[in-house]
Amino acid sequence: MAKKIVVDPLTRIEGHLRIEAVVENGVIKDAWSSSTMWRGIEQILQGRDPRELWYWTQRFCGVCTTVHSIASVRAVEDALDIVPPLNAELIRNIIIGIQAVQDHVIHFYHLHALDWVDITSALEADPAKTAALAKGVSKKYAVDVLGNRPYAKNSEQYFETIKQRVAAFVGTKRLGPFANAYWGHKAYKLPAEANLMAVAHYLEALDWQREVIKIHALLGSKNPHPQTFLVGGMAIPIDTNSQNAINADMLAHIKELLVSAKNFVEQVYVPDLLAVASFYKEWGSYGGGDGAFDFISFGDFPTTTGARFHDRGLWLKPGRVTVADFPTLHEVKAEDITEYVTHSWYSYKDGDDKGLNPLSGETTQNYTGPSPGEGKYDYLDTDGKYSWVKAPRYLDRPAEVGPLARCLVAYANGQPEYKAVVDLVLGDLNIPATALFSTLGRTAARGIETLIYAAKNLEWLDMLIANIKTGDIRIHAGEKWDPSTWPKEARGVGFHEAPRGTLSHWVNIRDTKIANFQAVVPSTWNASPRDAKKQRGPYESALIGTPIADAEKPIEILRTIHSYDPCLACAVHLLDEEGNEVSRVKVL
Repeated sequence: MAKKIVVDPLTRIEGHLRIEAVVENGVIKDAWSSSTMWRGIEQILQGRDPRELWYWTQRFCGVCTTVHSIASVRAVEDALDIVPPLNAELIRNIIIGIQAVQDHVIHFYHLHALDWVDITSALEADPAKTAALAKGVSKKYAVDVLGNRPYAKNSEQYFETIKQRVAAFVGTKRLGPFANAYWGHKAYKLPAEANLMAVAHYLEALDWQREVIKIHALLGSKNPHPQTFLVGGMAIPIDTNSQNAINADMLAHIKELLVSAKNFVEQVYVPDLLAVASFYKEWGSYGGGDGAFDFISFGDFPTTTGARFHDRGLWLKPGRVTVADFPTLHEVKAEDITEYVTHSWYSYKDGDDKGLNPLSGETTQNYTGPSPGEGKYDYLDTDGKYSWVKAPRYLDRPAEVGPLARCLVAYANGQPEYKAVVDLVLGDLNIPATALFSTLGRTAARGIETLIYAAKNLEWLDMLIANIKTGDIRIHAGEKWDPSTWPKEARGVGFHEAPRGTLSHWVNIRDTKIANFQAVVPSTWNASPRDAKKQRGPYESALIGTPIADAEKPIEILRTIHSYDPCLACAVHLLDEEGNEVSRVKVL
């Protein structure tokens, strides 16, 4: 008998996301992804100065601030043919590189790990056995595989202290974000000691992430919402004799923080990831979409002046791969992107059955969903419009973006850093390459990428220092700063491989003002609804075929959706007028 279940709101994400799924004989047969919030910032930007575009777009989100800044700056630079100096490119690389490292670690421990780790089981753990497990995991991965030191906090006393902290927290009966989880679910597989180890590192990661992101405060003046981005370069000077500029002391401090980030990734995060993954290898068969969508990346991290998203000179190469012919690599072009609104709460003036390239994009709301005045509702009209997310397509095909897409494209490109680490992970887990196309592969790819980025950040810092030593302290290309030097009309696109995936900002400039702006964010790709051809979006396709052990507690849905690290805006819990939480799983 088929059951339709609803998860709304899906928590431990950024934004408002609703999942409806049909479960038959314990397996998901169909699914729909809906974002239930609209903001319309694209319209707010019309008529503004393009040079301040980055400042507004970073307010899209309180988490993804850096990524929107860089995409907007690049869009305007592309439109006006502005080439930033090498120093500016390298500083940007460091800012967005450490953002990705911090973001991926936070995602694993604080957003995704609780789908695999049962905190309540940690109270049953033996601290001595936990210490032995932690030392074994650390030696196997941090020392023997990655050539780092063992993590210092691996003693029995340390884990006893953590266990007492968890017990005291549970004893308060004020569990906050942990109150509504599926603790004790039979889908949890980790032994108690592994759960205690993971909980300890969950807490450690909270302190660690606060420290390493100080790099943003040093190079960007603050976090979130760094303030030193600038069309044409950066707004932080290089002056070895000034305390208010990039100098030797600042560069040395940044290096210390980058080394700290790399050590935590190699000593804690990657070992934990591989240890947890070894208990859930069957998830290498779920969540891949069975070829229903492709995987794309537009490349990033320029290490020379003048590199753009289509440039093969970028460190992270662009490309597209498909399940059918992997590892064959296909090129990507901005003009091959379209967005549909057939099943989205928008309308196009020439009809909703046609896709538009974002440079000609429209954002006109056309809400046809449940009226807020009607109160609670059972299901969305999924035959019609059912989401505030548009449906981007590449060559009219759905596409996944993010760490897995980048990992697959880099592997197909033959990038040595990626190939070496991918082969290492597949070998350690003893799983085939096809397992990459899965929930497990998506989660592993985020760790693979973090490991690589943590090392590359130090390389980019060394490149910056070496360039400064040549006497080059140029930080901004100001030749076209004055709007009087601009053409009457200009169009540009800025791509950035954000932690969650390919982000693109598209700008039309007319008479020195923004005439039109569109943003296609990673979760627009991944969380998209059906298109005019009724092709499902990646979330929707990835859920099909997933077994559900308990339809009342569909933790399996969380595992796959969280593996994408959704970001749809600032998350809230919805309350009715009596203060009761609307969040629920509904079974029919």
